Parts: sequence; structure tokens; C-alpha cells
Amino acid sequence: MAAGMLAGAGWFFSRYVTGDEIDVAVRELAPLEYGEDPAGRSTHYSQYNGRRLRLVKRDERRFDFVFEPLEPHVARVAIKNVDVSLMTPGLPAYAAEDAGLRRIALTDREWNRQQVSFFPGADAVEVTGGDGWEAENLAMAALAKNCLNAGLWEVLLSHKTPAGKRMYYQGWFTFPMGEYKRLWEQNTGLSYWEDLNFYRMEHWLDPAGNQISLGKLREVVSEQLVAAAFDPDEPVRFGGEQVRKRRTTQAPGVRVWGDFVKRRDTVRFATFTPPGYYDTGIPWGNDYGRLAEFTGCVHRRVKSRLNGAQLDELELSYTGAGGEQTRIVIGGLELAAAPVLPRDEYPAGYYLPMGIGVPPFYQDYAELTANPPADSPYYSFVLDSAGRWVDHHAMAIDGPVIHRDDRDPKLVHLYLLSYERHQLIAHYEIRLPSGDSATAVEATSEAKTVAPQTASPAE
Repeated sequence: MAAGMLAGAGWFFSRYVTGDEIDVAVRELAPLEYGEDPAGRSTHYSQYNGRRLRLVKRDERRFDFVFEPLEPHVARVAIKNVDVSLMTPGLPAYAAEDAGLRRIALTDREWNRQQVSFFPGADAVEVTGGDGWEAENLAMAALAKNCLNAGLWEVLLSHKTPAGKRMYYQGWFTFPMGEYKRLWEQNTGLSYWEDLNFYRMEHWLDPAGNQISLGKLREVVSEQLVAAAFDPDEPVRFGGEQVRKRRTTQAPGVRVWGDFVKRRDTVRFATFTPPGYYDTGIPWGNDYGRLAEFTGCVHRRVKSRLNGAQLDELELSYTGAGGEQTRIVIGGLELAAAPVLPRDEYPAGYYLPMGIGVPPFYQDYAELTANPPADSPYYSFVLDSAGRWVDHHAMAIDGPVIHRDDRDPKLVHLYLLSYERHQLIAHYEIRLPSGDSATAVEATSEAKTVAPQTASPAE
């Protein structure tokens, strides 16, 4: 028994070795092995398979991801000088001192997708060798930290076509856990082994029920009920990845927003499974009964405790099918700066996960380095009536999409994304208060409770 325990301990800690240069296996799938793939595949997909990863450490934060060819026609693709600390969970300062906020911030940071794009050029992406096709046609490389166990990453390579960018290569790999642990501790100032942090990051330890102390995130400057409309009979909208993910969604008879609650017992989504792909054979359910009755929206101006900026917060209120009260709080955004878009172009709006200081699902590397996640005042949660965190993953909500109306910039469109962004599940039209007509209530460190009401439709 003692020998077995020692062997097990040796295996466990051997996972956390570090090194200046590490060879990493890359898993590739043929088209028939992953028929559910919702990505926009190129006709060249799988023609350039056959790679391994050589991870080269430049310094304590930066690495070169060198994808070496195993076939003579395949190019060597190097994504250079990547600050991996920006793709590793960290803690905004205002969440670090509160145990509940800390757990939520770290959990949502790891268990949300972060896909970062890089573009060909000597300083970013270098393509050499092979038959020359990749050197001539590679338009974008992307690294993705998957919304799964720590270390599960993927690489995607795309080229331009008349129909837009199409992915011709996809590979899955495990970022070395020793380097992950080192970066995680460097980012957070915490021990990876305390408070079951390693288990939270590597296996999902559900933090549902943790109290969310909103007053530690912001100070309320003003708040008021605003006109907010939800039309259950409006047809469901599709754009961007939601078009591609029709094949990973089971929603029989769902045509309008209200159907997601009415038909919730039959709405299912393909589950995202290790190392990072969708499995339609494992259905993911929902708890959309919590959204049965939309009862109103409160708008707040708040002062961020992270950087002192005055920003916006929206709180959507619901009475569930069982009578339970639910709130969705989205804050730390400047709504006046939200993109102005036609409704069909919603994917170009604020397209965000839920959590504290989480980056967008998709961004390029220049945007990431200019806006480090730990410096973000953004936060969003699903809360119960007592202010406790509700597991939005189990509820099957991934985050909000927000933009202003192209014909009326004071009108904000807010959509809710389903689990894994397979679908939009709700649409709200929210009338922002005018500066000269806003009626603010007395500000407190915690927002006062405002009785929910059904708002009149925004014109």
C-alpha cells in the first residue's frame, strides 16, 4: 500500500515539471471522426495534418509555440513571443480579498473559452517549409484556451476564401501543467494547492451558492427602473457562430424567444468535452424555467472599485416557473461606447462570458495585450434572491451580447447566449435613461432593492 501511494504521488507531481523547451503531442481528428464540428472548415481541411508542438520558453511569461511538421509537405508554423500569463487565470485586485469573489473569478476564468488570433508576420507568426501553400495562404493562426480542465488548448489555422476565412487545420494539445501552475501562482499570488484550487481548475468544483458581494466590486452612484421590453413572440435570431452551431443544437419546435422556456424540457445542446470538441451523444440540458417571467430591468451608474471609473450596470429580474426569484447582473461596461449595429449584426457587439475580469471569447493578440483581463472592471453573474451565485453553466447561459440600435443609439439590445453559445435564447430592448430625465435614487455601497415591475415596451 505504501509503495502504491508513493507511486501515485510520484505520478501526480510528475505532471507539474517545467522546462525551457518541451515537446508536446498534438491530437488531430479526421473529418469523419468529428462530424459535429461547427467550425467553418476549408476544403483543404486535414490535408496539412501531421504536426507536433515544441514549446520554447523565452522568459517567465512568454513562449514560442512552434508547430513542427511530421510530413514533408506540411509547413513549420511558429506563433512567437506569446504572453501566456494573459491566457492563464488571474485575479482583478477587487476580487482578491473576498473568498466568494475569488472562487468565482478563478473558476469562470478557467471555464470560459478564450480564443486569441495572431496574424502572419515576422514578429508574430512565421511560416516556413512545406510545399509552399501554407506560406502563401495562411491568413490567421489562433490559440484557444478551452472552457474545460486546465491546460486543454487547441490551435487553429485558417486561410482566406471568397466566402471569408476558413479553417484548414485544427489540433488539440495540453499546455504543460508545471508551467500552467507556475503562471497561475504568479498571476494570483495564491498557492495552487490551497483551498482546492488545483481541483477547481483541473476538474470543476462547482462554486454555486457562494455569496456575491457586489459592494466590493463597485459603489452605486445612481439607479432607476428603465423601460425594458421582452417579446416572447419575436422570432429567434441567428448570426455568426449560431448559424454554424445549428447542427449542435436540439430545439424541436423552437421558433420564438418564448419557446425556450415553454419547450425547455426538449431543448438540448451538444456537450463540450475534453480535449475540446462537441459531442452530440452527450446532451446538455438547461434550467430556463428560472427565466419564466421577465419582471423588469434596473440601470445603475456605478463607480468601479478596481479603477474608479464610472460605468454602467444592468440588472434583469425574473420570477421562475417555481416562483423563485432570479437576477442577472451585468456591469463594469460603458454602454454609451457599445457598438452601434443593425440587429442582424449582433455578433460584432460586446460578446462576453460571465465572470469577473474575464476577456471576450474571441479577440486578437493586440487587443489582449492592450487590455489585460486583470485590469478589466467587467463582471456578470446569475444570482438567486439571496445574492448567491447560480451556476450559469448548469443553467445553460454563457453570457451577454450587447449593442446599441443603429437607428436609435439610446436603445440597447441585450441578448443572452446559451451554453457554449449554440443559440441566442432571449432578446431585450432597454431604453437607456437620458441625462436630463434620469431619476436617481440615493446611492449606497450596495444597490437598494427596487421592486421589479413589467416595463412598457421601448418604442
